[in-house]
Amino acid sequence: MKKTQLILIIVGVLAIVGLYSLPKIVVDNEAQAGATVGQDTEESSESAVEMHAAELSEEKENLLSQLRNKAAESTISLEELENLANLYQEKAVYDSAAYFLSVAAERSEELIWDEKTGDAYFEAFTFALDPKKVEATAEKTREYLGKVLENDPSRSDLKSKIAMTYVSSANPMQGIMMLREILEEDPQNEDALFNMGILSMQSGQYKRAVERFEELVSYHPDNLQGQFYLGVSYFESNQRNKAKAQFEAVKEMTQDQMILESIQSYLDRL
Repeated sequence: MKKTQLILIIVGVLAIVGLYSLPKIVVDNEAQAGATVGQDTEESSESAVEMHAAELSEEKENLLSQLRNKAAESTISLEELENLANLYQEKAVYDSAAYFLSVAAERSEELIWDEKTGDAYFEAFTFALDPKKVEATAEKTREYLGKVLENDPSRSDLKSKIAMTYVSSANPMQGIMMLREILEEDPQNEDALFNMGILSMQSGQYKRAVERFEELVSYHPDNLQGQFYLGVSYFESNQRNKAKAQFEAVKEMTQDQMILESIQSYLDRL
């Protein structure tokens, strides 16, 4: 599993037990979206990310410094820009990683660089806490991934990411409608089902979240995040027997100690 996926699960755990406030969107049975979206931040969310954000070795720090100097002098190659971005991603400095990939995208006419840049900005958007940074990274995500999607409208994975950037904007219904469109074309779409489940959780509709995550894991049983959030949704909707069985099943799917400890904290409350 990618490090970022693990971080998302841990941040989600803290959010649900009250240590971290996720963006809130009011969705009435997925038919209406509230006009307001709030973004609250707390120190615990930053700590959750830092717990899985490894420090670079001295060798890698020196390499990062060298590549950054080359970038400043405009003598850096596309490959070196990507290496620099990878080092920033390893440090969990996602907006810097996205920025250097955007430099590569500006120098190349190949859409692959736009996609890499858009993906990096989406990752930065995912972990952004400051409202201005959330808005800025969302706009960049739409800009770069939008180019790729325009060239290939069948890329539902990119459409799903763009949709989630709208959900935290002043027009959340636009994002929800995009996710619905994906599911109309592909009812088993993994990203769209997962994101709709997350939105249901964020709006406190845990029974609806259960439906979404049950559907997700029936089609994609290896989706660890979906399996975990299904357990949380069972727990929050007071389906304790199902929650216990689900958390026990998730324990068999991962060896990550942080996730196992989080699962145990739920089991201890059942």
